[in-house]
Amino acid sequence: MISARTLILSLVFCCVTQSACVTQVATQETPITDDGYQLVWHDEFDQDGPPDPKNWSHELGFVRNQELQWYQPENAYCRDGLLIIEARREKVVNPGFEFDEDHWASRRSSSLFTSSSLTTRGLHQWHFGRFEVRAKITAENGLWPAIWFLGVEGKWPRGGEIDLMEYYRGNLLANAAWGSEWRQQATWDSARIPISKLGNDQWDESFHIWRMDWDKDSITLSMDGRILNVVDLTRTNNPAGVSPANPFRQGHFLLLSLAIGGTNGGSPAQTEFPSRFEIDYVRVYQKRPDD
Repeated sequence: MISARTLILSLVFCCVTQSACVTQVATQETPITDDGYQLVWHDEFDQDGPPDPKNWSHELGFVRNQELQWYQPENAYCRDGLLIIEARREKVVNPGFEFDEDHWASRRSSSLFTSSSLTTRGLHQWHFGRFEVRAKITAENGLWPAIWFLGVEGKWPRGGEIDLMEYYRGNLLANAAWGSEWRQQATWDSARIPISKLGNDQWDESFHIWRMDWDKDSITLSMDGRILNVVDLTRTNNPAGVSPANPFRQGHFLLLSLAIGGTNGGSPAQTEFPSRFEIDYVRVYQKRPDD
């Protein structure tokens, strides 16, 4: 018998114009798309409270890109069917402060901002598939929301990075990065779309659907059915002798983050806080084994 939950999901999926319509196979509970994909993992954030620890863990403290925020679990919570990542203007003391340390994070005595970054690292990873995230961002200077993936093997950038969505300084981006001959320098395939070109001054007041279609040949990144970038995987190779040879032939884990400032985010001096990055759902589809 088809459960009420499965029926609701099927109806919802069929209403999303960016996806192939989902048909329900009577002999199983998993929705199947008409082009052979099945839902293999999802989080609908239906339970109020902290994000499900079976699905998500948290990055902590100062992490990357000289960003201004202190990442902490308290800034991520589920309410009314949404995962809310909230950036706040509040002071947090850095317990790892060392004045004479070389690393930028250790030299900061405190942070004036907090936020959250959630990841499926060590919990869930995927190798090829269709990924959909329905979310709403705030498009203000100083904010850097992102839906992105990192490879499970290899240090950045040689492990691979896929940015299904990131926003900063008035631009929406859809990127992929892999290794170059220089250890800390990435090779980028990047698309940058000014928010002003999306044809709606209230664009960030609505939810949008970001989708990645990833197979052995390419990665296609789109929003609301509009293709933003297509990455040709025949040319995303790391330097000779580096493992993995092609980072997009391995599993990746997902991150949902709301950063502030840093190398790309811009100044948050005039930004209104608290600010929210709201996620309605995350859904992962993969081909059936016999396809």
